[in-house]
Amino acid sequence: MDTPIGLIAGGGQFPLLFAEAAKERGRKVVAVCHQNETALVLAERADVCCWVKLGQLGKIIKFFHTQGVRETVFCGTITKTRIFKDILPDLKGLTLWNKIDNRLDDAILRAVAAALEEESIKVLESTCYLDHLLFPQGVLTRKKPAKEQLEDIRFGWKIAREVGRLDIGQCVVVRERSVLAVEAIEGTDAAIQRGGSLARSGAVVVKVKKPGQDFRFDLPATGTKTIQTLASVKGAVLAVEAGQSLLFDRDAMIDMADQSGLVVVGLAEDSSGNLIY
Repeated sequence: MDTPIGLIAGGGQFPLLFAEAAKERGRKVVAVCHQNETALVLAERADVCCWVKLGQLGKIIKFFHTQGVRETVFCGTITKTRIFKDILPDLKGLTLWNKIDNRLDDAILRAVAAALEEESIKVLESTCYLDHLLFPQGVLTRKKPAKEQLEDIRFGWKIAREVGRLDIGQCVVVRERSVLAVEAIEGTDAAIQRGGSLARSGAVVVKVKKPGQDFRFDLPATGTKTIQTLASVKGAVLAVEAGQSLLFDRDAMIDMADQSGLVVVGLAEDSSGNLIY
């Protein structure tokens, strides 16, 4: 095998997919798995594995050094509310935590990445072997967005972009050009449930990248769970920024959306700021 690659893994299938893709390219996968987040099966798919609690930065660095890791990626989700109840930082993690001015996503992740790179461990883009998972441009479902829904998408897009600029979240739920919910620490599915319950039906969900999105971590992601949640509140549309977020289980997701009568569309902005799909 070639040089080892580190994998700092959260929950979900992304770390598993990355491990498989990296091994197919001859990389030895050295995984750091987070307790109560990372799927147990990752320990079987990685070549070497170490389990940590949230905040144990020193343990991660020591493990990578002993395994000869000089490159790593961040993959998978960490339940954000764990920072209030399930964090057990070691000395290095606590020192870094106390230096961070704010506890927003980008500030935390950039600080951790900087600390790793100070230890000669380069943080790569999480999609470096998985570009095919990026959300495509165009209408993915049989149903296309109606004129009124396109107006809601344009409205929600501007709001979501501003929310992202403030590093609050990446998703908003709107209907008839009214904001029903803004994603914050609770995550996309909870925001959809909250906004969808207020809409009663016909909610439009818009998910975009943050301005200056760092592809090394925290990319927006959607999948079958997103569709299940949207369908459960009788929502209507899922609009996602194409090429700037991850799409898991594409075929199953589209089939589920079609069965529920939903619209799923990937959009991009042209040079004039107009949305195209």
